[in-house]
Amino acid sequence: MEPKPGDKAHYLKHRKRLRERFRETGFEGFKDYEALELILTYAIPRKDVKPIAKELIRGFGDFQGVLDAPFDDLVKTGGVGENAATFLNLLKSSAGLYLKQVLKRKKGISGTRDLLDYCRVEMRGLKDEQFRAIFLNSQNEIIGDEVIQEGTVDQSVVYPRKVMERALYYKATAMIFVHNHPSGSIKPSKEDIALTETLRQAAGSLQLRVYDHLIISKNGYFSFLEGGLL
Repeated sequence: MEPKPGDKAHYLKHRKRLRERFRETGFEGFKDYEALELILTYAIPRKDVKPIAKELIRGFGDFQGVLDAPFDDLVKTGGVGENAATFLNLLKSSAGLYLKQVLKRKKGISGTRDLLDYCRVEMRGLKDEQFRAIFLNSQNEIIGDEVIQEGTVDQSVVYPRKVMERALYYKATAMIFVHNHPSGSIKPSKEDIALTETLRQAAGSLQLRVYDHLIISKNGYFSFLEGGLL
């Protein structure tokens, strides 16, 4: 049903107010649905998107949950459509690319915490485990970042030889490993500990260092270095 002329004027004025607020203060003071509403105005230009934004928040929990949501789940929400779903997925990927480049342009990683924002954006919301290797040069600058394995993460599927081959390809001097626990737990399993030790030994034989192994989840992170396991 087409909106009445007065309704259309109302939501257009509301969009203008949202944009003016954002220009003045960024997202400071915005509720989750308001931030999402403003974003959706650029993907759905001719419709009142407040009800859609509220429905997305109800369905996925919060703003971050919406950005983490898979494309197929987003399009199932009434009023979203393929264009808006693509736009929302694009936002998360853009944030990951931005943080990755910020990290690369630093003069060096001063600690494992420098990686957390980037890794959380890239890996939060994944339904399956993913194992990544971050390759560093002698100045602790990132020179490579690769997904080594998706699915079950243990010694039987993450082959040390493959990881070391990639390290040599990048001419790396050190590595940081990162994998996620979709369950929400950050406690390392016996398999996680065994895999880390195997990789550390393989790296040592090539005079490469393993700085850390991070486990991340929606509930936080665990650092093998900080936990005394490296």
